[in-house]
Formats: sequence, C-alpha cells, structure tokens
Amino acid sequence: MKFAAAAITLALCAVASGHAHAQGAQQKMAAIQMPEAPALVPVKLNPAATAILVSDMIDPICKSQPKCVATMIPLAKAFLERARKAGVMVVYSTQEARKDSWMPDVAPQPGDPFIASKGQDRFFDTALEKTLKDKGVQTLVIIGWKNSGSVLYTSIGATLRGFTVVVGRDAALGPSAWEEAIGDYQMLTQSSANATNEPLKTRATTLSRTDWITFN
Repeated sequence: MKFAAAAITLALCAVASGHAHAQGAQQKMAAIQMPEAPALVPVKLNPAATAILVSDMIDPICKSQPKCVATMIPLAKAFLERARKAGVMVVYSTQEARKDSWMPDVAPQPGDPFIASKGQDRFFDTALEKTLKDKGVQTLVIIGWKNSGSVLYTSIGATLRGFTVVVGRDAALGPSAWEEAIGDYQMLTQSSANATNEPLKTRATTLSRTDWITFN
C-alpha cells in the first residue's frame, strides 16, 4: 500500500509539475511578438509579362470566412476588372472537385486557364509553370485564400522556378492577424528572401496592395 501511495503521490506531482511547465510555456509564448512586416509598397508591372493567380476564392471557403466575403471579394473584383482591361492573363486554381464553385464576382471568364491543385503549392505536379512560361510570364501576382496557406506556398514555388512574385495582400488574407503575420514573415524570409520588401526584387516576393498594383 505504501508503494502504491508513493507512486500515486509521484504521479500527481509529475502532473502538477507538467501543468505548471505548460502554463509557463504558454505565458512565454504569449509574450513572444512576431516581427512587424515591412510596409506594403506600390509596383508597376508590364501586362504582357504578368499573370494573376486567383486561389481558392470559392463558395465553400469564402462563405465560412467573413474576411473573404466582406473584404477580399470586392477588392479582388475591382482589381481583376482593371487587370483584364490592361490585357493581363488571369489563372484560376482550386481543387478539381470545386472548380465550379467560384464566388460569382471573381469567377473565371471564357478562356481563363484553370489549374487543378494537387497541394498548397499550385506548381506542385501541375501545368502551372508551363502555362505561365508559354505566355512569356515573368511576374506572378497572387491573390486568394489564404496568405499563410496556398498563397505562401505558391509564392515559394514560383520564386524557386524563377518568377518574380507580387502578393496583393488586401485580397490575400487569413482567418486571424496571427496567421497573416506568419504568412507575411515566411513569404519575405524564404530562400529567395526580400526581408525589407524591396519592390519587385527579382525572383523574390513583394507584398503590395491591389490598388497599388498598376500596369504600364
């Protein structure tokens, strides 16, 4: 009985110690601050050498994310209308089974290429690279859901393949400020780093806004 009582006491002490350690770790994590992302910057792009990738702006996702419906869709609609008038190619990507679920205001138009995603990096095991390079695209603008998911990983896939990337951050959001900060930090500090957010750094990612992306 003494041994059993001692074992129970040790177990309770271990649980209490572990709980205290977890609380301390949580408090420490809560005190850690993500570095502030550099300010967004304006960019001017050559429409003949630019494409826009619209990622996952579909009903099953956007309807469950207030930011997507209230903020991203109206901004993306205005941006896409302006880009199409300038002659910019627009490419769409989501899962094959959801390809007919685009939000109406940003839905594909006849002739827009569609890339069925095989992962969060839309270049992975798809024809996206060939589709862009066949059209002479050098700069890829990415908008869509979400900046810490497909936008982040596709930006990395693009820079690794030699593209210069611009992310329209006001139309590439996430469910929380924390996730958005993580996405921004990773996009700017990936292997093709642009930590100061230098406008149009070659083969790196620039964070901009849709109304600051112009075409000459």
